[in-house]
Amino acid sequence: MKRVLLIEDEKNMSRFIELELRREGFAVTTAEDGEAGLLLALHEGWDVVLLDVMLPRVGGFEVCRRIRDAKRVPIIMITARDRLSDRVEGLDSGADDYIAKPFAIDELLARMRAVLRREGDNRKGDTSALYYGELMLHADTRTIMRGSESIELTKREFALLEAFMKNPGRVLSREVLLDTVWGFDAVVDKNVVDVYVRYLRGKIDRGGEDSYIQSVRGVGYVMRR
Repeated sequence: MKRVLLIEDEKNMSRFIELELRREGFAVTTAEDGEAGLLLALHEGWDVVLLDVMLPRVGGFEVCRRIRDAKRVPIIMITARDRLSDRVEGLDSGADDYIAKPFAIDELLARMRAVLRREGDNRKGDTSALYYGELMLHADTRTIMRGSESIELTKREFALLEAFMKNPGRVLSREVLLDTVWGFDAVVDKNVVDVYVRYLRGKIDRGGEDSYIQSVRGVGYVMRR
């Protein structure tokens, strides 16, 4: 299920869009001002951000710039301002697309599919990079990013995270993780997996949020949120 963040202060418009998107199978979270929307955008993982221009507290163009400075996520600006200069400013702020009110919901859905498709194509083009939520693991450069933040991992931690990111949603037993990360002939206790998962969680998770790596009692672990 694709996650959509809708930042829109007009309650009727926000509710209409939310209901229509939910009907199409999207998971939708809403924010009614730029400050709250920016906080959600920066601290959670989204597949698409729908962003109004005329927002209280922090304006839409500024919100767009600050999101784009921090992370790669498709942004569609939604606004009643349809002047060419406004569209140019929105795109220059980092938006992927721009739709003017009033609009048909089918047009919005088509634009969302287009930006999601482009994002998928971009990710496929980089075969050495893996993505999950806000996490990006680049095998060639051995870099880990959470949004705009670089994360330093040891060799074992990197290999462990890579194993999870290559198998999102799949439960991996301790035995499988031992074979993958330490090697099938390594003489180590299975408990070492638990220790390294704890280390890894401490580096990739944010406080107050569910861990990227969930425990499965009696079996092992799974990357799932």
